[in-house]
Amino acid sequence: MWIPKVLRDRRKGVDSPMPTQLVSNEELIPRRQTDDQKKVEYLIGELADQKSKKLGMDRRKFMASSMGMATCFMASNMVHGENFDVDEQETMEPGAYENKWPKDEYFIIDVQAHFTNNFVLPFRNDPFIKGMGFNLKNDAEAYSFHNFVKEMYFDSDTSLVVISGVPGREEQKNSQGVPLEGRARQGGILPSWLMSQRAKEINEMAGSVRALNQGNLAPNHYWDVKANAPDKAAVIEQMDRELKLYGIKSWKWYCHFDPGRSGGGFQLDDDNAAWFYEESRKRGMKIISTHKGYSYQSRTLGHLANPKDVEKAALNNPDFTFVVYHSALQHGPNEPDWKKNNNYDPVTGDFAWHNILMDIKRRNPKINNVYPEIGSFFGPLVIADPVLAMHGMGKNIKYYGSDHVIWGTDCLWWGSPQWVIDAFKRFQISDEMCEKFGYSKITKEDKAKIFGLNAAKIYGINPKDKRNPLPKDTLDKLKAQYIEQGPERNNAAYGWVRADD
Repeated sequence: MWIPKVLRDRRKGVDSPMPTQLVSNEELIPRRQTDDQKKVEYLIGELADQKSKKLGMDRRKFMASSMGMATCFMASNMVHGENFDVDEQETMEPGAYENKWPKDEYFIIDVQAHFTNNFVLPFRNDPFIKGMGFNLKNDAEAYSFHNFVKEMYFDSDTSLVVISGVPGREEQKNSQGVPLEGRARQGGILPSWLMSQRAKEINEMAGSVRALNQGNLAPNHYWDVKANAPDKAAVIEQMDRELKLYGIKSWKWYCHFDPGRSGGGFQLDDDNAAWFYEESRKRGMKIISTHKGYSYQSRTLGHLANPKDVEKAALNNPDFTFVVYHSALQHGPNEPDWKKNNNYDPVTGDFAWHNILMDIKRRNPKINNVYPEIGSFFGPLVIADPVLAMHGMGKNIKYYGSDHVIWGTDCLWWGSPQWVIDAFKRFQISDEMCEKFGYSKITKEDKAKIFGLNAAKIYGINPKDKRNPLPKDTLDKLKAQYIEQGPERNNAAYGWVRADD
């Protein structure tokens, strides 16, 4: 059985702002906690007890502070080696963190952020998953928009979010042919109309741009069964709606999903995609955010999440920008026995499917419109083993350049993104790895580009524009329970783990 990571931690008395094992984002089966992860978890608890007592602090308040976060990275270094920049002083003095890591040091755009707004994820109804005996229940509030605002804006350094879509098709008309509006359009767990509505709400509350929204429309969303081809009229109608009414800033594509019941998926380089590019080009939208990798739940179409189609699409459409989500990691280290299944080569440091994305750039060094994104890539790798993260980030930067790597976290699956923000601020590739594999040290300039400057260029955002904080009464207006939970960050990861782990 699976249970939410936050519930597992509460049962075991674990309170850590950094996840102490890998969770599932519901696109794969969660892996058991490793021995090293157990050691890190134990050391976090031991160090937190010692340090909070010395300071005369409540342990929970200590772990919710910057000192608690620093303690987690210190514990990781004790197990894995000196991979994170952390000082003893940061674990004992509240001001040490702020002095070393100023909140506004980096402009951060998270291009992969989700909420579910009380929708049940269809993955849990998959016959394959049911057949394995998993009884998956949803904690709707944990994935709600209210909690999204709390975790992304109040409890992290994130400057701006891109509300990122998930597969779903909006219903355009009712049975009488009358156009539908708002919630009546349905569209699944996070439809375009809802992303647009929530982004506008956030920006209106802030009085400045703090959120952008994507559109879910793809070439196979509206399908003419008789012709076995896209229903072009319906696709164009929806395209115009999303661009003009919803104000989307990119398309979010899942090639391995079939919302229009076409009987198949599509590829970035096929004729249907080419037609879509042309229509979108006419309307001025030339950003494609494409999910690649992580296709465990799609038994028949999962192969379409392979990034091999990125090459031809990028070459044929040099005026388009292709943001490749998850850096095309086929299966994350969350999955059981992922190393044994040839997903990782310890000799070369290559990951399955990620290496295909790297090969594209090696073959075509002049390609300049492909951007690896690191949501559910950097975070899972650095938790599993920082050496894996060195390989992942090292290769992305080596082949695509630090000016083409895009920040994303895939939160709310991981709770507040602050832990992974802190991890990347502190993270470094070792001298040994740089010498052996030709990686480069990640400079502050590199991190600034990756955290937000690269995405800012793609989305036409001026990092110097004033971005107001959300009003203090925002969560009251949203009827969130922020005050009841207390002002401290909620050290909860909302993905899934095994109940007996």
